[in-house]
Parts: sequence; structure tokens; C-alpha cells
Amino acid sequence: MLRKIIHINEEKCNGCGLCAEACHEGAIDIIDGKARLVRENFCDGFGDCLPNCPTGAITFEEREAPAYDEAAVRQAKEEKMMNERNHEHHEGGCPGSRMMQFDHTEADPVLANAAKPVSRLGQWPCQIKLLPTRAPFFDGAKLLIAADCTAYAYANMHEDFMKGKVTIIGCPKLDAVDYSDKLTEIIRDNDIKSVTIVRMEVPCCGGLQRAAENALRASGKFIPWQVVTVSRDGRILE
Repeated sequence: MLRKIIHINEEKCNGCGLCAEACHEGAIDIIDGKARLVRENFCDGFGDCLPNCPTGAITFEEREAPAYDEAAVRQAKEEKMMNERNHEHHEGGCPGSRMMQFDHTEADPVLANAAKPVSRLGQWPCQIKLLPTRAPFFDGAKLLIAADCTAYAYANMHEDFMKGKVTIIGCPKLDAVDYSDKLTEIIRDNDIKSVTIVRMEVPCCGGLQRAAENALRASGKFIPWQVVTVSRDGRILE
């Protein structure tokens, strides 16, 4: 059928992978250092990958292409999640991913007598890929979804953002995964009171923000949320 679909100019492509991360359908792979549209029936033609391309290598074109197959996209996502869960099961899981909840209330004598900054991490694990989708610490939680680098770039991360929240962290560039489905389950299946997204100013952090926004929409809930952007030199950007 004749339809709108993306075109990737391989000469302009630098292989950064941002488009593949931004493509929620999984239509793009990085092969031999170049982005390639390998599943034409997975491309919905909406162009989520376009704003992430730093070299302008991606454009739209209208040509003969297979129709967008939403069912196949959904099945591929489900198979990917199942494979990840099976891998965790057969490997026995990471011993360091055992759930824990910490008491960081002001009545804690460690906090009351602390002369130095203290941790405000309220639970373990905190990595999005390791977190269960249901857990006691999500009940009534204010959720902080933070990019990995924010805690290193912003000096007062614990007091200004983590205090009183359940903190979950990730990096869509390094994990090479779309967090949308898992975040949707966390928000949909738990009593989440609010969501704060803290990201870096760099383009790849857009993947984390988009995943959180997609999850909020897909959850069907109306929850207060905000996005905070941190500059590479540690400032909060307006």
C-alpha cells in the first residue's frame, strides 16, 4: 500500500542510536554502525524518531510499504518482556535485587543527629529494570522517576527531590529499552499519588520523559506530575 513512512539517509547517520531508542514500536535497529528501518510493518509513520536525530538523517517519504501491524508490534513487545523475565528466572535473579524498604523519617536517630547529608533513598531496588511492578512501597507513594546522571549532576538530589518519595532510576540509552510498559503497570496497578520526572538536558533523556508521559496516559489515571530538567553543570533549568 502507498503510505507515509520514515526514510533514513545512511550517509548522514552517525549511528548514535537515539532514533532506535525513541521508536516505541521497535522498527529501527543499529546495524554496522548505522540506523536502519528493518521492520517496515512496525513503523506507524508518526515520526517519534525524527526529533531525536542530531544529524537530520531521518525524513518522511510516501511510498509503497506494508501496512502498520499493531498486533505484531504488541506481540513483539510481549515476547521481549517474557524473554527478559525468563532470563531473570533461569539465572535465579540478582541477589542484590531483593526488595527492601527503609525508614528515613525524622524520628530516625541517625537523621536527628546527622551532621552530614544522609541518604533519602526509601526502598531497594531502585533501577527500573530490577523493580517489581507491584510492591508495598508503591502504596500511596509520591513517585520520582529520575535519569541516572541526575544524582551526580545535581548536588542536592536527595534533599530536594528524593526525600519522601519512592525513587526509581534508569537510562534509556544504556538500557536500550522502552520503559513505557513497565512504568504503565507501576502507575496503573498501585496507588501512586504524584509523579516527578527529573531528567538531564541531553537529548537521550527525552526517552525517559516520553516513557513516563506515555505511562501516565496509558494508566488511565489523572495524577499530578511535573518534569524537572537538570543542566550538565548541575543547574535546574526553567
